Amino acid sequence: MLTYLEILIVGFYALIKGADMFVDGSSAVAKRFKVPGAIIGLTIVAMGTSAPELAVSVTSAIKGSNELAISNVLGSNLFNVLVVLGVCALFHPVPVDSTILKRDFPLNIFATLAMLFAAPVGIKAIMAAGLENVKISDKVYDLGRIFGIGMLVLFIIYMVVLVMAARKNPTGSEEEDTGEPMPMGKTIFSIVFGAILIVSGGEAVVESAKNIAFSLGMSETLVGLTIVAMGTSLPELVTSMVAAKKGEVDMAVGNVIGSSIFNIMLILGVSCTILPVGVNFASMCDIFILLAVVIICFVYCLFGKKIGRVRGITMLLMYIGYVVFAYLREVG
Repeated sequence: MLTYLEILIVGFYALIKGADMFVDGSSAVAKRFKVPGAIIGLTIVAMGTSAPELAVSVTSAIKGSNELAISNVLGSNLFNVLVVLGVCALFHPVPVDSTILKRDFPLNIFATLAMLFAAPVGIKAIMAAGLENVKISDKVYDLGRIFGIGMLVLFIIYMVVLVMAARKNPTGSEEEDTGEPMPMGKTIFSIVFGAILIVSGGEAVVESAKNIAFSLGMSETLVGLTIVAMGTSLPELVTSMVAAKKGEVDMAVGNVIGSSIFNIMLILGVSCTILPVGVNFASMCDIFILLAVVIICFVYCLFGKKIGRVRGITMLLMYIGYVVFAYLREVG
């Protein structure tokens, strides 16, 4: 009989393999309509690589594991911005498209900020109770269905804007595409079977991660921020690294920023719509940290127009420092 660790590994493999098949099939469909690389990164690739997070967070919400649902999103976004972009910068300087700077980065900041819309209520309660009496596992406030529905509406608007942008700026003629298109039958199989692997893998990851956390005395928050977030973010890391090595940096940056937006607007939006998600004190602090990280990365790109090797190393060190902080906070 498989142990929880073995089930976790199998679940991660199913998530990554499923996301890979889903991305290949979806990208094949997108290429038939000549969608630009940056738009593919922001939409099809970002949605495919975010599918593991969607499976894990939605499954967690359905099962009432709210801590795992929100910590997975927060941990994945921190991993995307600091590790994925940081690693890509080690291989190739990562310039940022001006459209991403003007449209997608600000939206990512807004979506992150939106998670704090109810924080003042919780902070006031904390101050009244006294900070010394507050535990990191204490719930501070809820992200309810109004937040979830609002995020989903914004997500739909965002998708419409991206599709309109793709139609206004199509790629070159068919003669420029030298690769053989994926047969329609294989395309449909990749999308459908990939989705099945993602859903089943997500179920396995959630259950095994919870059991490992309880057996080791770890909280769902720490497991979601580290083990689950890193595992479900592997598709973003692999996809962006391959894109960076091939010089497809537009797709790499688009994948990271698009995935971060999807994680909040679509994944957390769906999770909160299914069942209000409680934000504990630790997660509230992590939202503030994520907001600071996103703003710092935006400033990096705004003034430098690219992320170089030195900044990439700095971002990786920031992530290591955050993981150490999260662990010490848990055991302290």
